[in-house]
Amino acid sequence: MANSQKRWRASKKIQQRAHELRKEMTPAEKKLWQVLRGNQLDGLYFRRQHAVGIYILDFVCIQENLVIEVDGGSHLKQEEYDQERTRWLEEEKGYRVIRFINDDVLKNIHEVVEAIRKAVKSPHLPSPASRGGKSSPPVHGGRQRGAKED
Repeated sequence: MANSQKRWRASKKIQQRAHELRKEMTPAEKKLWQVLRGNQLDGLYFRRQHAVGIYILDFVCIQENLVIEVDGGSHLKQEEYDQERTRWLEEEKGYRVIRFINDDVLKNIHEVVEAIRKAVKSPHLPSPASRGGKSSPPVHGGRQRGAKED
C-alpha cells in the first residue's frame, strides 16, 4: 500500500476522547453543527469530532475530503501544531482543511456556510501547505490566525 494510501486508524483512547468531545462541543461548534447535521447543507454528510490517526477533527465531509475546524482562543498559542496537523491531513490523507474562528461562526454563520459551499465547489487542488508553504489560506468567512482585524 502506498504511503499516501496508508490507513490511519485512531487508537481506542483517541476514539473515546472524540466521543467525549461530541458531548462537550463549544457554542460555536454547536451552532455550526445545527447547519451541518442530517445532510442539511446541500445533502452533504458531515461527521463531528471524528478521530483520524492521532487527531480529532471538528467536522469532516468524507465524500468531499473536506475538514472544517472551528478555532477558539487556545489555537492562537498552537499555530505550529495546527500547521503540522493540517500538513499531515492534506499530504497523508488527502483532505482539504478550512478554518474559522469561533467569533465568525457565532456572528456570521451565513458567511461561514457560504465559505463551506465555496470550498466544496472549488477544485480539489493541493493547498500551499502541501507545496511547502504555510497552512491553508483562510476562506471567505475565515480569518488567518494572528491577523489583525481592520
